[in-house]
Amino acid sequence: MRKAHRTSCIRCGTCCRKGGPVLHHEDKQILLHGYAGHRHLMTIRKGELVFDPAVGMLRPADRELVKVRGKGPEWSCCFFDEKASVCTIYEHRFLECRLLKCWDTRALEAVIGENTIARTDIINPGDPIVKLIERHEQECPHQEVQALLAGLSGEADRPRILRELAEFVAKDEAVRSYAISELGLRREFELFIFGRPLAAVLRSHGMAVRRSSSSSTGQGRD
Repeated sequence: MRKAHRTSCIRCGTCCRKGGPVLHHEDKQILLHGYAGHRHLMTIRKGELVFDPAVGMLRPADRELVKVRGKGPEWSCCFFDEKASVCTIYEHRFLECRLLKCWDTRALEAVIGENTIARTDIINPGDPIVKLIERHEQECPHQEVQALLAGLSGEADRPRILRELAEFVAKDEAVRSYAISELGLRREFELFIFGRPLAAVLRSHGMAVRRSSSSSTGQGRD
Protein backbone atom coordinates (compact mmCIF):
# COMPACT_ATOMS: atom_id res chain seq x y z
CA MET A 1 0.00 0.00 0.00
CA ARG A 2 1.45 3.37 -1.01
CA LYS A 3 1.11 6.59 0.94
CA ALA A 4 1.45 9.48 -1.48
CA HIS A 5 1.83 12.10 1.24
CA ARG A 6 5.26 10.76 2.29
CA THR A 7 8.36 10.05 0.21
CA SER A 8 11.08 9.55 2.83
CA CYS A 9 11.58 8.28 6.35
CA ILE A 10 10.88 10.85 9.09
CA ARG A 11 12.29 8.59 11.85
CA CYS A 12 9.02 8.41 13.74
CA GLY A 13 9.86 4.90 14.97
CA THR A 14 6.41 3.50 14.24
CA CYS A 15 7.74 0.46 12.34
CA CYS A 16 10.29 -0.29 15.09
CA ARG A 17 7.60 -0.16 17.76
CA LYS A 18 5.65 -2.85 15.91
CA GLY A 19 8.37 -5.43 16.58
CA GLY A 20 11.50 -6.82 15.00
CA PRO A 21 11.90 -8.19 11.47
CA VAL A 22 11.93 -11.80 10.32
CA LEU A 23 15.43 -12.92 9.27
CA HIS A 24 16.39 -14.04 5.76
CA HIS A 25 19.52 -15.80 4.54
CA GLU A 26 20.85 -12.41 3.44
CA ASP A 27 20.99 -11.48 7.14
CA LYS A 28 23.46 -14.18 8.18
CA GLN A 29 26.44 -11.87 7.71
CA ILE A 30 25.03 -9.49 10.31
CA LEU A 31 25.15 -12.34 12.83
CA LEU A 32 28.55 -13.63 11.69
CA HIS A 33 30.08 -10.18 12.13
CA GLY A 34 28.60 -9.84 15.62
CA TYR A 35 26.29 -6.88 15.05
CA ALA A 36 23.49 -9.06 16.45
CA GLY A 37 23.50 -12.42 18.21
CA HIS A 38 21.26 -15.30 19.21
CA ARG A 39 20.29 -13.44 22.40
CA HIS A 40 18.59 -10.83 20.21
CA LEU A 41 16.45 -13.39 18.38
CA MET A 42 13.34 -15.46 18.98
CA THR A 43 11.79 -18.34 17.09
CA ILE A 44 8.25 -18.51 15.78
CA ARG A 45 7.51 -22.22 15.59
CA LYS A 46 5.58 -23.83 12.74
CA GLY A 47 1.89 -23.63 13.53
CA GLU A 48 2.24 -20.70 15.94
CA LEU A 49 -0.02 -17.73 15.30
CA VAL A 50 1.86 -14.87 13.68
CA PHE A 51 0.77 -11.56 12.20
CA ASP A 52 0.79 -11.66 8.41
CA PRO A 53 1.20 -8.10 7.07
CA ALA A 54 0.13 -9.22 3.61
CA VAL A 55 -3.40 -9.97 4.85
CA GLY A 56 -3.39 -7.85 8.00
CA MET A 57 -4.35 -10.63 10.40
CA LEU A 58 -3.03 -13.49 12.54
CA ARG A 59 -2.51 -16.86 10.89
CA PRO A 60 -0.59 -20.06 11.74
CA ALA A 61 3.01 -19.89 10.53
CA ASP A 62 3.47 -22.36 7.66
CA ARG A 63 7.15 -22.73 8.52
CA GLU A 64 9.58 -21.97 11.30
CA LEU A 65 10.66 -18.33 11.41
CA VAL A 66 13.43 -16.53 13.27
CA LYS A 67 12.92 -12.88 14.07
CA VAL A 68 14.42 -10.10 16.16
CA ARG A 69 12.91 -10.18 19.63
CA GLY A 70 11.12 -7.30 21.26
CA LYS A 71 11.45 -5.44 24.53
CA GLY A 72 9.19 -3.60 26.94
CA PRO A 73 5.40 -3.80 27.29
CA GLU A 74 4.87 -2.82 23.65
CA TRP A 75 7.42 -5.41 22.48
CA SER A 76 9.23 -2.89 20.27
CA CYS A 77 12.35 -4.04 18.41
CA CYS A 78 15.20 -4.66 20.86
CA PHE A 79 17.52 -2.52 18.71
CA PHE A 80 15.25 0.51 18.85
CA ASP A 81 16.41 3.40 21.05
CA GLU A 82 13.15 4.92 22.29
CA LYS A 83 14.66 8.18 23.55
CA ALA A 84 16.58 9.01 20.38
CA SER A 85 14.05 7.30 18.07
CA VAL A 86 16.85 5.54 16.18
CA CYS A 87 17.98 2.03 15.31
CA THR A 88 21.17 1.21 17.23
CA ILE A 89 22.45 -1.01 14.39
CA TYR A 90 21.14 1.14 11.54
CA GLU A 91 24.23 0.73 9.34
CA HIS A 92 23.95 -3.05 9.71
CA ARG A 93 20.17 -3.43 9.86
CA PHE A 94 18.35 -6.48 8.56
CA LEU A 95 16.95 -7.00 5.07
CA GLU A 96 13.31 -6.30 5.94
CA CYS A 97 14.32 -3.09 7.71
CA ARG A 98 16.33 -1.96 4.69
CA LEU A 99 13.40 -2.62 2.36
CA LEU A 100 10.67 -1.14 4.53
CA LYS A 101 9.20 2.13 3.30
CA CYS A 102 5.94 2.84 5.08
CA TRP A 103 4.78 4.98 2.15
CA ASP A 104 5.40 2.16 -0.36
CA THR A 105 5.57 -1.38 1.06
CA ARG A 106 5.85 -3.25 -2.24
CA ALA A 107 9.57 -4.07 -1.88
CA LEU A 108 9.00 -5.48 1.60
CA GLU A 109 5.92 -7.44 0.56
CA ALA A 110 7.94 -9.07 -2.23
CA VAL A 111 10.29 -10.79 0.25
CA ILE A 112 7.78 -11.81 2.93
CA GLY A 113 8.13 -15.56 3.38
CA GLU A 114 10.97 -15.78 0.85
CA ASN A 115 14.38 -17.26 1.71
CA THR A 116 13.77 -17.09 5.45
CA ILE A 117 16.05 -18.87 7.88
CA ALA A 118 15.38 -21.51 10.53
CA ARG A 119 17.27 -22.10 13.78
CA THR A 120 19.51 -24.81 12.37
CA ASP A 121 20.70 -22.42 9.66
CA ILE A 122 22.55 -20.40 12.30
CA ILE A 123 23.54 -23.06 14.86
CA ASN A 124 26.68 -25.18 14.66
CA PRO A 125 25.53 -28.62 13.37
CA GLY A 126 27.58 -30.35 16.08
CA ASP A 127 25.96 -28.44 18.93
CA PRO A 128 24.02 -30.87 21.20
CA ILE A 129 21.23 -28.30 21.43
CA VAL A 130 20.22 -29.27 17.87
CA LYS A 131 19.16 -32.74 19.03
CA LEU A 132 17.25 -31.19 21.91
CA ILE A 133 15.43 -28.86 19.52
CA GLU A 134 14.39 -31.91 17.49
CA ARG A 135 13.17 -33.64 20.65
CA HIS A 136 11.23 -30.54 21.67
CA GLU A 137 9.52 -30.35 18.28
CA GLN A 138 8.55 -34.02 18.50
CA GLU A 139 7.25 -33.87 22.07
CA CYS A 140 5.64 -30.42 21.94
CA PRO A 141 4.48 -29.80 18.36
CA HIS A 142 2.95 -26.35 18.17
CA GLN A 143 0.45 -27.39 15.52
CA GLU A 144 -1.10 -29.90 17.92
CA VAL A 145 -1.28 -27.28 20.67
CA GLN A 146 -3.11 -24.89 18.35
CA ALA A 147 -5.48 -27.67 17.28
CA LEU A 148 -6.29 -28.40 20.92
CA LEU A 149 -6.88 -24.71 21.62
CA ALA A 150 -9.25 -24.54 18.67
CA GLY A 151 -11.14 -27.53 20.09
CA LEU A 152 -11.93 -25.69 23.32
CA SER A 153 -14.86 -24.00 21.60
CA GLY A 154 -16.86 -27.18 22.26
CA GLU A 155 -17.75 -28.45 25.73
CA ALA A 156 -17.76 -32.23 25.24
CA ASP A 157 -13.99 -32.79 25.04
CA ARG A 158 -12.94 -29.90 27.28
CA PRO A 159 -11.58 -31.99 30.21
CA ARG A 160 -9.52 -34.16 27.83
CA ILE A 161 -8.20 -31.14 25.95
CA LEU A 162 -7.15 -29.42 29.18
CA ARG A 163 -5.33 -32.57 30.30
CA GLU A 164 -3.49 -32.83 26.99
CA LEU A 165 -2.55 -29.14 27.08
CA ALA A 166 -1.24 -29.63 30.62
CA GLU A 167 0.90 -32.54 29.42
CA PHE A 168 2.37 -30.43 26.62
CA VAL A 169 3.17 -27.60 29.05
CA ALA A 170 4.92 -30.05 31.39
CA LYS A 171 6.98 -31.54 28.55
CA ASP A 172 7.88 -28.08 27.27
CA GLU A 173 9.09 -26.99 30.70
CA ALA A 174 11.02 -30.24 31.21
CA VAL A 175 12.98 -29.80 27.97
CA ARG A 176 13.79 -26.17 28.77
CA SER A 177 14.87 -27.07 32.29
CA TYR A 178 17.14 -29.83 30.99
CA ALA A 179 18.76 -27.46 28.48
CA ILE A 180 19.54 -24.94 31.22
CA SER A 181 20.60 -27.33 34.00
CA GLU A 182 22.39 -30.00 31.96
CA LEU A 183 23.56 -28.29 28.77
CA GLY A 184 24.29 -24.91 30.31
CA LEU A 185 21.91 -22.96 28.08
CA ARG A 186 21.74 -19.34 29.17
CA ARG A 187 18.22 -18.03 29.66
CA GLU A 188 18.84 -15.13 27.31
CA PHE A 189 19.01 -17.68 24.46
CA GLU A 190 15.85 -19.58 25.43
CA LEU A 191 13.43 -17.68 23.17
CA PHE A 192 15.66 -18.37 20.19
CA ILE A 193 16.28 -22.05 20.97
CA PHE A 194 12.72 -23.05 21.93
CA GLY A 195 10.45 -20.14 21.10
CA ARG A 196 7.82 -18.89 23.53
CA PRO A 197 7.06 -21.18 26.49
CA LEU A 198 3.80 -23.04 25.94
CA ALA A 199 2.54 -21.72 29.28
CA ALA A 200 2.89 -18.19 27.89
CA VAL A 201 1.13 -19.22 24.68
CA LEU A 202 -1.80 -20.56 26.69
CA ARG A 203 -1.97 -17.37 28.77
CA SER A 204 -2.16 -15.34 25.55
CA HIS A 205 -5.26 -17.40 24.70
CA GLY A 206 -6.85 -16.63 28.06
CA MET A 207 -5.89 -19.92 29.70
CA ALA A 208 -4.98 -19.98 33.37
CA VAL A 209 -1.78 -21.98 33.85
CA ARG A 210 -1.25 -23.10 37.43
CA ARG A 211 1.85 -24.84 38.70
CA SER A 212 1.35 -28.03 40.70
CA SER A 213 3.99 -30.11 42.47
CA SER A 214 4.64 -32.08 39.28
CA SER A 215 3.70 -29.88 36.37
CA SER A 216 2.00 -26.75 35.09
CA THR A 217 -1.64 -27.29 34.30
CA GLY A 218 -4.12 -25.38 32.15
CA GLN A 219 -7.22 -25.09 34.31
CA GLY A 220 -9.45 -23.17 31.93
CA ARG A 221 -9.99 -19.63 30.79
CA ASP A 222 -9.47 -16.64 33.05
